[in-house]
Parts: sequence; C-alpha cells; structure tokens
Amino acid sequence: MRFRYSTTSSTQDEFDSLPRLPLTLRFGDQEMEVMGLVDSGATVNVLPYEVGIELGAQWEEQKATIPLADNIGKQLAMPFFVMATVGNYEPVHLAFAWVNTPNMPLILGQTNFFMEFDVHFYRSRLEFEVEPKS
Repeated sequence: MRFRYSTTSSTQDEFDSLPRLPLTLRFGDQEMEVMGLVDSGATVNVLPYEVGIELGAQWEEQKATIPLADNIGKQLAMPFFVMATVGNYEPVHLAFAWVNTPNMPLILGQTNFFMEFDVHFYRSRLEFEVEPKS
C-alpha cells in the first residue's frame, strides 16, 4: 500500500511533510485509530502516554522499564504490546516503549515495526510504501 507524506498543520508545506502512517491499535477490547511517524532511524516503537491510557492501560500497574537513548533517553518508558493493523493487511503484534511524556509522537521504528513490514520511501514523490514482510 502506498501512502502520502503529510504535515500536521495547514501552515506547513511539502518541506515539512513526513511519512505518517494511519493504523489501528488494539489492546484488549479497546481499539484506536492513530497516526504513526515511520522512522527508519528510530531504534524502537514509541507509544505516547495518552494513547496507552485511551487503550485502557494503567501506568501504575506496569512493572518493567525500558532504557531509551538519543533524544528521549531521559524519559521513563514501559514495555507495551498491542495488535496493530495497517490498511487491509493482517494484524501484527507490535512492541512499544510506552512513555509518560506529554506531546510525544507515536513512532514506528526498527524494533519491531521494520521487522514486520518492508518500507520503501519515495521522498522526491512525497510517497512511501508499506507491505508485510515477505
């Protein structure tokens, strides 16, 4: 499936466009439509605090922590597992670092989004393609 690069504000132009992917996350009996930034430079998937709460998770019940690096290295993160659906593809298990930080984007990174999907970027055309691993 091909997707267009997009912006988050009408004041932005194509130079601000990034590969944002619509997907559905499911945790228990809760389901939510989200937009994730497809980031081949991110080591892990990152789930914003608000999304985890809306899916019905309880931050206080989490027992394990995940050490993060780079720009978000000082943030506390918990492992969080969901079923994710991209378009009409079969759902896959995704592992996230759930962060308790306001205004954090949902990031789809190497572990494990890029292990489940092949992604082809066509930046000059403002498009990218996502397909299940072969």
